[in-house]
Amino acid sequence: MPAQIPIDPDRRPGRGAGSNDVGRFERFQREPIADSWDGDESLPVVRTEVREERPRSVITYNRSPDLPFDRSINPYRGCEHGCIYCFARPSHAYLGLSPGLDFETRLVARPGAAEVLASELRRPSYKVAPIAIGTNTDPYQPVERDMEVTRSCLQVLREFRHPVAVVTKGTLIERDIDILSDMARDGLVRVGISVTTLDSVLSRRMEPRVPSPKRRLAVIRRLADAGVPVRIMTSPIVPGLSDTEIEALLRAGRDAGASAASWIMLRLPREVSPLFQRWLAEHYPDRAGRVMARLREMHGGKEYDARWGRRMRGEGVYAEMIANRFALAAKRLGLDKPQPALRCDLFRVPKRAGDQLDLFG
Repeated sequence: MPAQIPIDPDRRPGRGAGSNDVGRFERFQREPIADSWDGDESLPVVRTEVREERPRSVITYNRSPDLPFDRSINPYRGCEHGCIYCFARPSHAYLGLSPGLDFETRLVARPGAAEVLASELRRPSYKVAPIAIGTNTDPYQPVERDMEVTRSCLQVLREFRHPVAVVTKGTLIERDIDILSDMARDGLVRVGISVTTLDSVLSRRMEPRVPSPKRRLAVIRRLADAGVPVRIMTSPIVPGLSDTEIEALLRAGRDAGASAASWIMLRLPREVSPLFQRWLAEHYPDRAGRVMARLREMHGGKEYDARWGRRMRGEGVYAEMIANRFALAAKRLGLDKPQPALRCDLFRVPKRAGDQLDLFG
């Protein structure tokens, strides 16, 4: 495991990463040092900082055969939820920031995203297809309470009658039930709620600023009661830590109102692997060897295999066992059926003030 510069736990309460090493593109390592001008040798507690970015484009396209969508929107860069396993952490390196604590504390909000989105949807060349929100970082992390970037994007999508799939762990999505229920009536939205474990202690350690498992199940209930199709996402499944909970998670999701379910195996791309291994050594030293052995077993001896068709599930005896357990439990609970396809035939470009009226409208 690559050497890392540890950060005192007292400086990072409620954070997932235990270090803040620079990303893979940086030539030099950084280490904070107290200047001691006031005689205090201690360093301050790490706080969350938010800066704004004015995007030139919002819709990101992909051609991955592993994903059920070809376009997405990410209202934020970085995520204060601090999930130690987050596969999006390496993206912070493109900003010259650390995939460690920087990813959780130095966030980028995109408050002009809704206006740019509307402009992109108005282009004559635009072809409608479902947009995914929350595929990289959580659109309902705490900063959304004040910034409302996600809500403003949903308002635009509702106005255009554009289909959208939302993924989150955050309870702030309940605030937007007014928009989501409107869109659900027209078959324009579905939501995935990630519940990784029912163990509140494991959850608090592994995803320190995420609402409790019980609270997330309550979100599923509120959305389902409002007519919004909800899928429980048991992702990621962590070998040796949460893999025993598959059946219980699906049952809890079904009882809360979920109509479908999905799963992904733990992924440790690039900088995520050393961060996760340090976390294991700190919180579960007795299980660290077993967890990493299972992961290497599924990836041909490596900690991660980025090849399409393998990166989400792994391969081998253990991966097949998890897949079979999930499939059997989902079938038994009635969660194995695909959700209805989102409608694309209702899409329209709304008139703006000053637009020329349609001669035959």
